[in-house]
Amino acid sequence: MQDWNEKYLTFKQKKTPAKNKAITSQSTGSGNAHPTPQQKPVDLELKNNLQTIQEILGDNGDLVVRNFRMYGLYDAAIVFFFPLIDEEQIHEHVLKPLMNIPSAPLTIPTQLSDLPNFIWNITVHIARGSTTSDLNTLPISLVEGNVILFIDGVGQALTFNLRKNEHRSIEAPQTELTIRGSREGFIENLEANISLIRYRLQTPDFRVQTCPLGTRSRSQVALCYIEGIANPALIKKVMKRLSAIHTDSIIDAGYIEQFIEDQPLSPFPQVQSTERPDKSTAALLEGRAIILVDGSPFSLIVPALFNQFFQTIDDYTERFIVGSLIRLIRLVALIFSLFFPALYVSIISFNPELLPTEFAVALSGGRAGVPLPALLEVLVMEVFMEVLREATIRLPQMIGGALSIVGVLVIGQAAVAAGLASPTTVVVVALTTIGSFATPSYSTALALRMLRFPLIVLAGCFGLYGVMIGTLVIINHLLFLESFGVPYMTPYVPFKTTDMKDSVIRAPLWWMKQRPSFLNSPNSTRLAHQLPKAFSDLIFKDRGDEYE
Repeated sequence: MQDWNEKYLTFKQKKTPAKNKAITSQSTGSGNAHPTPQQKPVDLELKNNLQTIQEILGDNGDLVVRNFRMYGLYDAAIVFFFPLIDEEQIHEHVLKPLMNIPSAPLTIPTQLSDLPNFIWNITVHIARGSTTSDLNTLPISLVEGNVILFIDGVGQALTFNLRKNEHRSIEAPQTELTIRGSREGFIENLEANISLIRYRLQTPDFRVQTCPLGTRSRSQVALCYIEGIANPALIKKVMKRLSAIHTDSIIDAGYIEQFIEDQPLSPFPQVQSTERPDKSTAALLEGRAIILVDGSPFSLIVPALFNQFFQTIDDYTERFIVGSLIRLIRLVALIFSLFFPALYVSIISFNPELLPTEFAVALSGGRAGVPLPALLEVLVMEVFMEVLREATIRLPQMIGGALSIVGVLVIGQAAVAAGLASPTTVVVVALTTIGSFATPSYSTALALRMLRFPLIVLAGCFGLYGVMIGTLVIINHLLFLESFGVPYMTPYVPFKTTDMKDSVIRAPLWWMKQRPSFLNSPNSTRLAHQLPKAFSDLIFKDRGDEYE
């Protein structure tokens, strides 16, 4: 099986053959798979092969070695790990046909070297498998869930893919709820996740490149894209970054995200994760690539820009006026969650003259008796809310909901009654927390929550000047970021007129005829100027002249 290094070199040679004639497919010693040892041929003696396999795998209680007499003529054995294999298929499709003594023995090949072809073409009823003469590849094949067949006197081994894929049923996404969108979410099984995308993309141009990643876990990682829509330079860059990963294990898609992002020290995510197959399909149709990991219910979308972290599938399933209004509400929530506490601290501490007199008097009356300055008061309340939020997430679901209500209502009111916080501060912190909940992306909401604290400190030290300094630093950082070569703040900076149709306000779907220009798709048109004749005839058939 190829690793990501070989897959990347193959793709590179395929797309740019003139520039890569000198490139060979020699492995570079990547950590994606076990280093390729020197080939060791399968021994003709059955017992020697079994002994070698057991020496490599060591003492394993779940390793099964089943010796039997094949066709009543040849000594053979199958080797497998029983927790990974569907034993019913072994009995029905491997052992039963191989142990059966044919009524016409002359049909069995007399030459031992012809047995592998006879088994594949006549005997077993298995769709996936292979024949190999390299003994060193067989232990890896076993731990991947294959059954190995050795035949005494044959210098080849047969591998049958009979892996048992147990997984939970497809359920509604837990972190990305929607009103009118699909109720299907990714699960931990890679094959099921790919099928959810293929169900929505019934096109022969859909490509899936699958390879193992991790020297110990050997997790199957799939790179998905649509050929003819995705830019080959983007796919090449993703493959190159995947091939550069050197680690023992890939447990979740979040591991890969940390390896392939452009700026790991930035609080803002540069790779979008989603558990929605419809959202992943929409990204593929725009010209992006997605990465799936076996064992993870999330897909990674690249490139990912700041703008798309505040978009949901509801923006497109609703009419454009409603979708645009929802986006504006999220932007207001963004402002509340990031800047509201800092503005409150700066005005209370340095610039109360900016407030109307009646409002300033009411605030000063509410703060009467509070022993802490505004800076410490807001920081304490914010820390308290963050601890409460984390506790609510980690507690069991039945208790977590009750704790959030008790924490917000009872403890907040008790803090005001005890004089530890003013009612205005509680309102500000509550609005800030609600605003962070309105952010669709959890990773982006975490970034905003983290940046809120330095803004509060700057506001408490320098007032509105501190807020302005912190805002400029954040904006400059956002302008500096890139995601797989695309500026993070596209389409605002650099400004792209055609892409503004799907930014702060979503234009009608029939206006968005072009794919995002910053993706440089080979096929930039996604909406025809007029309906195909066959489709229009189907719609307007027998409806009268008023529809024509």
